[in-house]
Amino acid sequence: MTTTSAETVIAPARTRTAAPSATTRRRQGFQHGGWFVAPFLALFALFVIWPLLRGLYLSFTDANISGDGAGFVGLDNYREALKDDLMWEALGHSAYFTLLVVPCITVLAFLLAMLAHHIERGKWLWRLCFFAPFLLPSTVAANLWQWLFNPGTGMVNHVLGIETAWLTDKSYAMLAVVICTLWWTVGFSFLLYLAALQGIPDHLYEAAKLDGAGAWHRIVHITLPMLRHITGLVVALQILASLQVFDQAVVMMDFGPGPENSTRTFVQYTLEEGFTSYRVGYASAISIIFFVIIAAVALARMWLLRNREEGGR
Repeated sequence: MTTTSAETVIAPARTRTAAPSATTRRRQGFQHGGWFVAPFLALFALFVIWPLLRGLYLSFTDANISGDGAGFVGLDNYREALKDDLMWEALGHSAYFTLLVVPCITVLAFLLAMLAHHIERGKWLWRLCFFAPFLLPSTVAANLWQWLFNPGTGMVNHVLGIETAWLTDKSYAMLAVVICTLWWTVGFSFLLYLAALQGIPDHLYEAAKLDGAGAWHRIVHITLPMLRHITGLVVALQILASLQVFDQAVVMMDFGPGPENSTRTFVQYTLEEGFTSYRVGYASAISIIFFVIIAAVALARMWLLRNREEGGR
């Protein structure tokens, strides 16, 4: 009787199921979560992966816009692109635009966020005014500034008391596009900075005040260090977006390359080669080159950020 009772008590313990391992739990989590990400993966593969692979294939052919008679030409398109002065000129315009926009929009977004964060009355109105232009379509913003820069009826020359041909002089055309871009897109970076400012603990500023730190020292030693990650994000996003500038430059210049091709960007040149010159294979090749450049910029930014974080530990 005693042995039977012991076996009865011990038996359930022997038949208990072992706890699932970490690998099993991950596999089960993937099986359940996979259904949630499947629609995104399908759309990503359809609209990103497949066009990328298709463009890579076309870059090795002499395909035209009709898609008929595409022959394999190997690396001929890439060799031609590396010797194409117009392509390098367009890339230089995109880089010049980026160098002008990124520092200006980063500083301006920070200043506007500081103003909206510390102002007491009408705070919601200031935030709305700073962010509202970002909600406009690119064509609306470009057409608005095209009218403002009009030498005859525009408000810019009238208010400043000058007679500058903003859109027809190659010395000012790209600057006009930059001003339009700053006004139109600063709201997004402003919103990122504003959210980050609201996350800085108040006790840091209070302790600094007790130690006798002035407003400038609080900004330099508290605000800016606490915003370094957001600043890195803003700079990275703006670099990637500015290198791909197209809409506002094309619309403001009436769908042309600007005076003496001064506002023709890399994306615009690619579209001209593909849909005006009907050289789809060559346009695909320079698109792949541009993709490699943007990927290199993104990877360089990630590498610098990782080294900075490791160095700060």
